[in-house]
Amino acid sequence: MAAIHRTFAVLLLAAADLAVAPTATAQAATAVCAQYCDTRDPSQARQETFPLPTLLINNRRIVLHLSDLDGLAWGSIDAGTQDESVWLDRTFDGGATWDGLLGKAAIPAGWTGTRTLMYNLADPSHHRRGMIRVCADAHGVACTAWVHSPLCTATCDNATGGADADPVRSVTLSGRTIALHFDAAGLAWGTITNNRTGDEVWLDRSFDAGASWPGGSSLGRTTSGRTNRFNSTEPTSLLYGGSVRACGRAVEGQNGACTAWARPGSSRARAAADALMYSYDPFPAWYPSSWWNSAVALSTVIQYIRRTGDQTYAWAVRRTFDVNRLAFPAGGRSSDPIEGHFISRSIDDTAWWGLTWLDAYDLTHDAVYLQEAVTIANYVAGFWDTSTCGGGVWWDRERTYKNAVTIGLYLRLTAALHNRIAGDTAWLGKAVTGWNWLQNSGLINGAGLVNDGLTGDCRNNGQTVWTYNQGLAIGAAMELYRATGTASYVDTARRLGSSALSSTLVQNGVLTESCDPSQSCDDNQKQFKGVFMRYLAEAGQFQTFANTQATSLWSTRDPMNRIGSRWASPTSPPDWRTQAAALQALLVAS
Repeated sequence: MAAIHRTFAVLLLAAADLAVAPTATAQAATAVCAQYCDTRDPSQARQETFPLPTLLINNRRIVLHLSDLDGLAWGSIDAGTQDESVWLDRTFDGGATWDGLLGKAAIPAGWTGTRTLMYNLADPSHHRRGMIRVCADAHGVACTAWVHSPLCTATCDNATGGADADPVRSVTLSGRTIALHFDAAGLAWGTITNNRTGDEVWLDRSFDAGASWPGGSSLGRTTSGRTNRFNSTEPTSLLYGGSVRACGRAVEGQNGACTAWARPGSSRARAAADALMYSYDPFPAWYPSSWWNSAVALSTVIQYIRRTGDQTYAWAVRRTFDVNRLAFPAGGRSSDPIEGHFISRSIDDTAWWGLTWLDAYDLTHDAVYLQEAVTIANYVAGFWDTSTCGGGVWWDRERTYKNAVTIGLYLRLTAALHNRIAGDTAWLGKAVTGWNWLQNSGLINGAGLVNDGLTGDCRNNGQTVWTYNQGLAIGAAMELYRATGTASYVDTARRLGSSALSSTLVQNGVLTESCDPSQSCDDNQKQFKGVFMRYLAEAGQFQTFANTQATSLWSTRDPMNRIGSRWASPTSPPDWRTQAAALQALLVAS
């Protein structure tokens, strides 16, 4: 955003009050990492703006510099003399405490100025919105005002007007009704009705799901009966999933009342995507603690971008790629070592990343993602083995198990590569051979359902029919149809879909994993249904079913738009895996 259009929120400090107030405390600095870590060199800044006027201390020029593109700030001193110094302070609680003397730099001999290194304004990994100032010691210590980036999405904070798109949350207080409202752009405001002269209403805003709200208290406080509108996300600082509540106070009482914390929900897909991105950690660039699940979650975000055109989260695609294609020791990203290029001993985990980078290629048309998918596919294809069961792909490097998920991924990946590489025949040959093997392997039982895997003597092991195995078989058939134009692939995909919908995978019209009723789904199983819904939609003729799922699961969301594993019940606890599965189902609904 150009500096001329910037509207910064500042906590103004009079020149006479620049000394540390008795109630405030400077504390030891803790390094913050967002897109970059603290102490980045200013020469690497992609932007330079000046949010505050130059501060003069004994004719020395003290300047705060800011790069919105990087989310970083730095300070400088000019027209000074040797040993005069400049530094930054940063606060995450509105100035009550701060990390002091960040990047303190003294002017060297023979120089007239220096600058600090760069420091983050926000801490998205811990859902904290910060403020920063530049200070200097030039025969007298002084600091600028505190400053942070504005919250501007469709419009900036404190906007008037707005049409009510989501008026669903209220609380009563002494006969008054205090309500929280959202418009279609996700801006919030509060109202108090049946009010008397002097009654107050305001908003609180939190970036950590309501655990705290430093700097976000009493927004728009007014006695008019309605606040102005305020944002609940800050894309510039990578702070998503922000929540707000409306609060009020009756004029004759000392106590107030607040609604529950909530996030905007007028657009289902946007609301679900915002809640999902709350859990994305931008510095390690993944959804913490789950390797293959992170691949599928990112793939779902990519599909969200493609379907809606909303580019808000597009930055996360390249960041995930750049950070995570390196090698990691065991425990760094998975219980297994990651050996570079997203490869590990778990063949299925590796293949999920291959499909994700094909999605990224479809989104961006950047060949680097296609090449990464080829690298991954070559690795996976190395575990196709005709010496056991006549073919199939091993689930792990130790070659202990041939199962449905790995062959399903292999088929989808190889057929998809053919469809994206001009003149290819090799990948198509692998896909067709693999499909023929799957059809004759026994993995698909007599009811048209895909069991988990094969026994040691190459028979269907009768283990659980998981929705994602069924979905991958459908997805493989549809990719092969696009590769060959052979209608029988579509017929098979639709039979597999119909078999699933007429089985115990659907209960009372709602897709139900076998572990859902007991709420015993593990971290892997929580994400299976989203895979099924993605690939079922590709087969066509199941749109009514898809719409039913979206309606049902949306009705189970909590005020923060979080959705659990059980799409027919609001009692199942949500996490980012269940959120990704739900978002996928919402994306394929009409």
